Amino acid sequence: MPRFVADFHIHSRYSRACSKDLSVEELAKWAKLKGIGVLGTGDFTHPLWLEELKDALRETGTGLYEHAGVRFLLTSEVNTLFYKAGRAHQIHHVLFAPSVEAVERINRELEPFGSLSLDGRPTLRMEAWRLVEVVRGADPRCLVVPAHAWTPWFSLFGSTSGFDAVEECFEHQARHIHVLETGLSSDPAMNWRLSALDRYALISNSDSHSARRIGREANVFDCAMSYDAIAEALKTRDRTKFLFTVEFFPEEGKYHYDGHRLCKVRWAPAETKRRGFRCTGCGKRVTVGVMHRVEALADRPEDRRRHPPDAGGARDGGAGLRRGVRQGQDLR
Repeated sequence: MPRFVADFHIHSRYSRACSKDLSVEELAKWAKLKGIGVLGTGDFTHPLWLEELKDALRETGTGLYEHAGVRFLLTSEVNTLFYKAGRAHQIHHVLFAPSVEAVERINRELEPFGSLSLDGRPTLRMEAWRLVEVVRGADPRCLVVPAHAWTPWFSLFGSTSGFDAVEECFEHQARHIHVLETGLSSDPAMNWRLSALDRYALISNSDSHSARRIGREANVFDCAMSYDAIAEALKTRDRTKFLFTVEFFPEEGKYHYDGHRLCKVRWAPAETKRRGFRCTGCGKRVTVGVMHRVEALADRPEDRRRHPPDAGGARDGGAGLRRGVRQGQDLR
């Protein structure tokens, strides 16, 4: 079976702050230019985008859909807004679905919790555990993946509205969470520092808001090009099938360190602590970034040379491998 590159988390032009040129045709063009074999559709919860997907995509009988030689996997990002212990939480999730029929069932069930037509990335007033219950109720093969799990805003471990553990967020449905998205500001090696994450596959995606940026982070598989084969490789953390991820340097990510962008303040965790978490520009509390949260929750020292034997998912292929994947080199 040939290897293929997959980027599951993207958006359509119906999401806020996204390119108005996004279309299935444009996405397929750029996927072929970048050597991406499987591309997430993004935004399947939006009724207009779903109609475009249904018109443009051809069923393949594999749980994936096809346009102009590119395979698409039905995905969407949603925001859950809920209160727990008197605190507001907003958590983003990427949903994977194996069929248009499953998507239509999901959308019918989600409509009572928030408008699906206002934004391709809808806000739903529901607990994270309830989202898992609804999505898996539509089809048990669906996956719910915490998106960009470490960013300060809208994420599972985010400093502003997140949690310290998967179980705190998803409660009794935590057993159905198998995959975490690391986000642009972290990489697998940072996540390996938490032994509690060893049981999760760690994926990396572009979260692209324009077709040109798809594939800036991605995943490399060596399995059948089908929904079930991809989902099984992720759920079982099979390193012979889910090989590695293609990464940014996490320092390039918008939220890697602490700070205030407008004040041009950017600090490592130790400097933030030394400054008492107060911005030297405006005097307000700085936004605590990804590296700080990893340091706070980690129970292992940093060691980028070694993949912990029980750690989840694939190896970190490294930021420099983007060129290698495009050239078809053997990257193992």
